[in-house]
Amino acid sequence: MADKIKFALALLLLAAGVAGFYLLSEQAMILRVLAVLAGVGLAAAVAWKTEPGQRFFVFANEAGVETKKVVWPTRKETMQTTGAVFAFVIVMALVLYFTDKTLEWALYDLILGWKKS
Repeated sequence: MADKIKFALALLLLAAGVAGFYLLSEQAMILRVLAVLAGVGLAAAVAWKTEPGQRFFVFANEAGVETKKVVWPTRKETMQTTGAVFAFVIVMALVLYFTDKTLEWALYDLILGWKKS
């Protein structure tokens, strides 16, 4: 029950930060942004003190550890893969274009007899 109250308080703090952005419309933009950041920071601090917040923190740390284990592609591999994707997109665009024009010609000129002028 305490966790639910803490989450409700976190949501209220987040909403207060967003509301502060709009209520401070006459102030400088930096103050408005700081109001939002303060609301987000306080909400995160309150949510972090809950059991689900602690589990999320552990999960985020484990995700960071797993990210470090990933073997990232080299620049050459990335460029080759990107080139293959671009080539595939161009080929598919041409295939779809010619298919569309063929069906348009067959439907409008041959079947319906609507000659383009």
